[in-house]
Amino acid sequence: MENDLHNLRGANITKISFRVLCLYSFCLNLWRLLQLDYYFNIRFDGLNKFFIVFEIMFIKENIEKEGLDKIEGVLKYLERESIQYKIWYHPPLPTIELAMEYWKDMPGTHCKNLFFRNHKGNRHYLVIFECSKELDIHTLEKSLNQGKLSFASAQRMNKFLGVEPGSVTPFGLINDVESHVSLFIDSSLKSAEEISFHPNDNRASVVIKTEDFFRFLEDRGNQYSFIDV
Repeated sequence: MENDLHNLRGANITKISFRVLCLYSFCLNLWRLLQLDYYFNIRFDGLNKFFIVFEIMFIKENIEKEGLDKIEGVLKYLERESIQYKIWYHPPLPTIELAMEYWKDMPGTHCKNLFFRNHKGNRHYLVIFECSKELDIHTLEKSLNQGKLSFASAQRMNKFLGVEPGSVTPFGLINDVESHVSLFIDSSLKSAEEISFHPNDNRASVVIKTEDFFRFLEDRGNQYSFIDV
């Protein structure tokens, strides 16, 4: 009987703890959503805001620990460097077409990030350009004068950037401890006020000031240059 009562109390405590956690998560995400009104100049009516809060909660709560650790690693790095950011959680966005459905209500310039290797496989390049543009690889090869380029494999992405396909981002440079990866950046991005990238997982997007992005690159020590796309 005592064991039954003990188990019952334990179950009740577990339920209460879960409800408290859910309430805390709800309040936290509501606070973040209220910030969206301020940061993003977005205005939601009450009902839409209610559903958006629960969508954010559902998405974030369903990101596995590895994905959350990648996101938190980027955010902690930015905080350590005193780089202000805005973060937006959303379903997985492995392609630009899917991403634009969510990015259209976000500020900043959104980018494509392509990861290449040279023919020998001893050099790797991250090419960053505005998401509405198309990149001609053959033209890129000629302009870079780096020989024949091909897309890097998933194994190389993970080795040098610590990301999976569909989540390529310059924030992966926090995992490039030897500053091996070279960057080629669309020159038009220099005029952008803000810029956005995935924080090493395509279930979130982070917006920072462009000047802070270049400060991030300087801190990482990777070589970068500008190209016209």
